Amino acid sequence: MPPPAPRPLACLAPVLLAAMAMAASVAATPDPDAQPLSAAAMWKLARVGEPRLSPDGSRAVFTITRYDVEANRGYTQIVLLPTGAGAAGRLLTSGPAPSAEPAWSPDGRALVFVSRRDGEPEPQVYLLPGDGGEARRLTHLPTGAAMPRWFPDGRRISFVSRVWPDARDEPAARKRLRERAEPAMTARTWEHAPFSRGDHFLDDREAHLFVTDVDGAEPFSPTLDSGQHLDLADNDVASYDISPDGREIAFVADADTTHVRANRDVYVVAASGGPARDVTADNEADDLEPRYSPDGRWLAWLAQAKPRFYADTRQVRLLERTSGARRALAAGFDRSPEGITWSPDSRGLYAIAEDRATRRIFHFPLSGREPRPLTQAGDYAGIAIAGAPAVMVALRQSLAEPPNLVRVALHGGAATPLSGINRSPLTHVRMGTVESVTYPGAGGTPIQMWVVKPPDFDSARRYPLLLLLHGGPHNAITDQWQWHWNAQVFAAWGYVVAWHNFHGSSGFGEAFTDSITRDWAQLPYEDTIRAADWFRGQPWIDPERMVAGGASYGGYLATLLLGRPHPFKALIAHAAVFDLYTQQASDFGAQRQRFGEYWERGPEYTAQSPHLYAANFNTPTLVIHNALDMRVPVDQGLELFNVLQNRGVPSKLVMFPDEGHWVLKPQNSLYWYQTVREWLARFAPP
Repeated sequence: MPPPAPRPLACLAPVLLAAMAMAASVAATPDPDAQPLSAAAMWKLARVGEPRLSPDGSRAVFTITRYDVEANRGYTQIVLLPTGAGAAGRLLTSGPAPSAEPAWSPDGRALVFVSRRDGEPEPQVYLLPGDGGEARRLTHLPTGAAMPRWFPDGRRISFVSRVWPDARDEPAARKRLRERAEPAMTARTWEHAPFSRGDHFLDDREAHLFVTDVDGAEPFSPTLDSGQHLDLADNDVASYDISPDGREIAFVADADTTHVRANRDVYVVAASGGPARDVTADNEADDLEPRYSPDGRWLAWLAQAKPRFYADTRQVRLLERTSGARRALAAGFDRSPEGITWSPDSRGLYAIAEDRATRRIFHFPLSGREPRPLTQAGDYAGIAIAGAPAVMVALRQSLAEPPNLVRVALHGGAATPLSGINRSPLTHVRMGTVESVTYPGAGGTPIQMWVVKPPDFDSARRYPLLLLLHGGPHNAITDQWQWHWNAQVFAAWGYVVAWHNFHGSSGFGEAFTDSITRDWAQLPYEDTIRAADWFRGQPWIDPERMVAGGASYGGYLATLLLGRPHPFKALIAHAAVFDLYTQQASDFGAQRQRFGEYWERGPEYTAQSPHLYAANFNTPTLVIHNALDMRVPVDQGLELFNVLQNRGVPSKLVMFPDEGHWVLKPQNSLYWYQTVREWLARFAPP
């Protein structure tokens, strides 16, 4: 049966417009017949992207994505929303083509954005009047265009395209693309790593900056002959910036020439082209997010100190551009900022930092005073600040609230909702209560844990427990909404759901985060067992109905539990690392390890690799893996399932052939939730 034809966005636009109009109305009346959150209801919620502010701070643009489950696809469009109280927003783009990455012109009269229209295989940059109207295409590169930024003159626009240095002109690039798309011989070859990223193989293109103008002039690249190209790992619009005078561009590139010792540095290049200069060559660890101050005096970036440790604390560094003087800002700050944004007066920066399981907005004054948290409650991301007086907007969310656009007061941090997106559908949903608790973990260390109780929780009853194991391992679970492992959906099934931030989690200080780098296994395992012990002591938990599960590193931890004593009746291992040795096949497998390779650390790997303890496997396990996953290659899940089958352990393998590390497609996600629910009910019924 052929898939259903995608429905036009017109059928979704009235819903979006009505939702945005809700921002100007009073809070919706709760529905007395509201139901607990289902996976299907979750997929009906709109997903809000990070905002961009007009230069005067009066208007914000952001993306909104709504999914059509029947068509199995999402529709992403750009929304314009005034930042004043009681204002209603409106769609700036429409149609089935996705529109994203909006950026304001310096005078606030126009926007550029990225879209794939007119049957083009690659996205291009479009120009749009700031109040809406007809979009005009600016770029026509066969290799596509993304990550646009405006030059301060309001005429030139930069963007990034992945190109072949030896096929620079359009005919040569189109010929190369055609040859690669329809070959009689399909082999791919590499002479150095990496060969894959996420869910796809890499080709031999490089990411370069290009410059065009509002008239769509022939693009020019200031980096093609600079000796460097943008880093392939994490290039997004935060990976480069343009100086306020428009003469210089700072960007992030990998300084490593061995291909196994990644070292991202900040480079600067003249906007007119020329050799790139490494301004962070003295640091062997990563340098990220270059940002020019509005007055042009400073270049700021985020620096790490420990090479090849992705979770190392990031520190704000400053370069005074005229004198060359450098300094660290708030060197003693034991949290890791990201998303740095200058205040309009150039007297300080704002950034997001995880702080004990909540992402807060911090202010970093240039005076060097200790950064102060601007916000306390709520989890924040995507801050934008502009105007005089300055206006700040951001995304706020929690474990019981999907991301929503708010205005944040620069004195006191009070948040005022701006968009009513999702307000109406959420009036028909009853959320479970969310609590933060602390219990003694390994060595008596206090461990923070989120506990989500079912709607209409009754303390006189005894509930089954679903203990979730987060990934990373250095990625804490903060007070933020989850689309993939939604605790509210699990709680709606009748489970008490918990997420503990075991040793190694971010946001609790450098020492805590770095405590498991040599040994992934022991401390998180002990913290997990002690979390179960804490729940055993709660009168509302049935200790005979406890289950656990997680994905990626969380899947590794679930598989580790298989071979060690534990109290769980069943496990869920999604994208699980089963064999630490063969994990070398991952998309980062060739990178040199901080403390040596596995052939140099035999006893350590023996103690940590779950596959070596298969003789102890006897817990029913749901194994989920995705065929396109190159972060944790599919052989890990297949080997785990085969071993479980070999040992006669009740087990089920679920494979998604069209997904990477995460399950992203609506119908696949709904099947995932249904399968997990059935597995839990089989061994720990609510």
